[in-house]
Amino acid sequence: MTELCEGIAEEFDVHVLAGQPNATSEDEWKSTQVRNGVTIHRASHTVFPKHFMVLKALNFLSFVLACWRRVGKIPVPDVVVFETDPFLLPFVADHLRKRSGCRIVGYLQDIYPDVAVALGKVGNNWFIRRLRKSLFAVYRRCDQMIVLSRDMKTLLLRAGIKEENIVVIPNWADTDRISPVNGLNDFLNRNELNGRFVVMYSGNLGLTQRLEEFITAAHQLADNEEIQFVFIGRGARKQSLEKMVRDLGLTNVRFLDYQPKDTLAHSLSAADVHLIPLTQELSECLMPSKLYGILASGRPYITNAPPTSELHEITVSHDVGMTVDAGKVEDIVRAVDWAKTHPTELKAKGCRARELVLSRYTRRQAVASFAEVLRNLTWIPSQRFKAEFSWNSLKKSDPVKP
Repeated sequence: MTELCEGIAEEFDVHVLAGQPNATSEDEWKSTQVRNGVTIHRASHTVFPKHFMVLKALNFLSFVLACWRRVGKIPVPDVVVFETDPFLLPFVADHLRKRSGCRIVGYLQDIYPDVAVALGKVGNNWFIRRLRKSLFAVYRRCDQMIVLSRDMKTLLLRAGIKEENIVVIPNWADTDRISPVNGLNDFLNRNELNGRFVVMYSGNLGLTQRLEEFITAAHQLADNEEIQFVFIGRGARKQSLEKMVRDLGLTNVRFLDYQPKDTLAHSLSAADVHLIPLTQELSECLMPSKLYGILASGRPYITNAPPTSELHEITVSHDVGMTVDAGKVEDIVRAVDWAKTHPTELKAKGCRARELVLSRYTRRQAVASFAEVLRNLTWIPSQRFKAEFSWNSLKKSDPVKP
């Protein structure tokens, strides 16, 4: 979001309404800030520990309420763009649209409550169905919906959103910051991984990833001392995954914390092959953003994405990775074995991965596409302008001239 906002700020006056940062010095966050052309407005909310679901929910609710109050105090926008983290923000944006007549754009990194139902976090009960109906009613009122993949677009189409109101803009990688590191690699040296065949997962260790079958595959490959599984990141499932590794007595699986942004090229390039999980239930709700960093690092990957998904199609049609059937651990084992014993073919897949990201998934391309959406909306008179025009015309006796 930082890269996107700073990118479009070259053409638009961009204001961001955000919550309290996780780490800050003193009370700096309480004041409005301007950074790289973007004006940041902070909303004060509760900051209870996130380890407990109830406290996390209270943080979300207090943030939504704070945003609801704050939108009445910031300059009225021509276009308001909402995300869904937390998923109640569409109602805040819709409230602003009704109050000011501004245009509204939904930018969905995932689709709620569908993703929560798919994960089993909530049941598809009466309340969830009513919530979904209300959220999708907001989506249908949006001037534009932006999603990350054709699968997400399909879900919105089934929900009755007009095709002309949906734009697919994939996420991207900073291809200048992340590029293949094929020589000396600080990450490999620092973590004593030189000479090992590294199978890496880098990202959120949360509920959507369902990484247990990859741990099971590591268990079946434990006799091969040259293969090392590395899981980088944090998330709700990290402790349970670490316990699973301890219970299995695995020494070929390591967990590391998130890596600094300026060292991502080294950490992502340290993998011989990456892992990108995506289940059937989730394939229409989100698109794994880790794909683009992996492509930028020039490394291939293994994915269990369903055959009908865009991720599966990208993998096969561009030959940048390997596909396995979801739930079949033996397929993962075979894919890792093949990757280890076919270094020439693996390197070729990595080269094609880098070519693909440069041709389709750069920041410049994504910012240009997003700016085009905003440009098209601002060319069309807003409801606020039409209302003012009608009111003024009633007060004048002269006919309105074009």
